[in-house]
Amino acid sequence: MSRFIHILSLVLFVLIVLIAIAVLCYYGFTYYHLNVEERFYHPDHQILKPSGIVGHGLGIIGSLLIIIGVFMYMVRKRIARFSRIGILKYWLEFHIFLCSLGPVLILFHTAFKFGGIVSISFWSMVAVVISGIIGRFIYIQIPRTIEGRELSLLEVRDTKTDVGALLKKEYNLNEESHQIIVASVAGNSDNNSGLLLFRLLRKMAKDRKTYKKIDSELKRNKLSQAKRKKIKRLVIHEITLNRKIDRLNYMQKLFKYWHVAHLPFALVMLVILLIHVAVTIIFGYKWIF
Repeated sequence: MSRFIHILSLVLFVLIVLIAIAVLCYYGFTYYHLNVEERFYHPDHQILKPSGIVGHGLGIIGSLLIIIGVFMYMVRKRIARFSRIGILKYWLEFHIFLCSLGPVLILFHTAFKFGGIVSISFWSMVAVVISGIIGRFIYIQIPRTIEGRELSLLEVRDTKTDVGALLKKEYNLNEESHQIIVASVAGNSDNNSGLLLFRLLRKMAKDRKTYKKIDSELKRNKLSQAKRKKIKRLVIHEITLNRKIDRLNYMQKLFKYWHVAHLPFALVMLVILLIHVAVTIIFGYKWIF
């Protein structure tokens, strides 16, 4: 998949979710904002209530999207015979799309009113969605191959370039500037102390200072704009790798702890969802079939 098609598909996923929310809000706003007692007298009550043709349909479609999204990704990730079908990263993104759209539809299926055992499933679903967003952030911090396999610390270090040697060989920098740039790249690592948010903010501030210092040194050497861009790309690449090396072990541990929170909520949600479906069928609620 080309980069353009990949970005286009992500934009399409986001648009589908946003359009679904906008259409359902527009179509049912006058119903959903009413109290439970008043909804009975609304002209669309028979179709928008959880057992109505639209409300019930939203529940069925939303549940199927979640089930397909969860099991499709689990099968692709854990069963060896499917490991060659597509890139894992793309499967994860499709999993996130289905498991974002599904909860949206289920929320409108409940008509924003839920209680009893169903409320446990709903809040478990909310916890799964929130933890999924956090998990996606952690996931993208861990260096991976194009197929989605995690890179080891040694593999990441092997991708580093000898910036000092490359600058000496291809660019005519004075010795002082050469030393400043090499020292800036080598010293731009994270000590992993403090809270994650503060570390990220500290890293961003430090990176900006480093890029300004390097840009100033390159201008002082009167290099062409094209050469300055090449060197800056090289420096940014090396600093990014330094960051990844610094964060690798931390993020891998954090990702393991994340599974402890994400999986139980997902299991609770799925079990109660299946119970809810079984009870619905037993009590004779039918949709269009």
